Amino acid sequence: MTDVRPTDFQRARSAEQREARKQAILEVATELLAEMPVSDISLRELSRRVGLSKTNVVRYFETREAVFFELLNRSLAQWIEELPADLPPAREPETVSTRAVVEAFARSLARRSLLCELFSSLGSELERNISAESARAFKLAHVQLLSELAQLLRQHIAGLTPATARELVSLTVVCTAGLWPFAHPSPAVAEAQQAPELADTRVDFADRLGRTLHIAVIGLLSLD
Repeated sequence: MTDVRPTDFQRARSAEQREARKQAILEVATELLAEMPVSDISLRELSRRVGLSKTNVVRYFETREAVFFELLNRSLAQWIEELPADLPPAREPETVSTRAVVEAFARSLARRSLLCELFSSLGSELERNISAESARAFKLAHVQLLSELAQLLRQHIAGLTPATARELVSLTVVCTAGLWPFAHPSPAVAEAQQAPELADTRVDFADRLGRTLHIAVIGLLSLD
């Protein structure tokens, strides 16, 4: 378990100091997510672990949900930046099979457990206890990032229109939210699934997501 941070922070006055403080809070949130699900992380525990009072943390993030919204969007932006290196070359997308692209896409996402964990908590946990103002601020930034992801996929999958690319990205988020928890069951369920008769209930996230998205792309490309 990570030690509590020392509480010797001086009040942040400059933009650089405020950004450094926000980054420290986000780093602690990342550490906590490696230890427990989002639902078990309170603002009080986050404050304790970062070494600030709850009041001070609220100066940077209004709620615990705001912390995870920021972490999600930063993680998503980083993935978008790094994703081209994980995909087949985009110079001639007509020569690369759709299956190869979506399978590489799924494997790339599977390696980013933090992003997958936050996607899986978005609709069921993080968006349940927020104000309309907080939801609007998060979604405006989030939609912009998803649009960038859609544009990137159009460079790699021939035939996608702006609309079908956005729909593919939306399906990716929804499928991740559904598949990720089943691919990472509790220890008791994982033990039970070792029984031969339950082998079909095990979920390989990258494999299942890649197959699902391949089927989705085939359908989307058939649309007028």
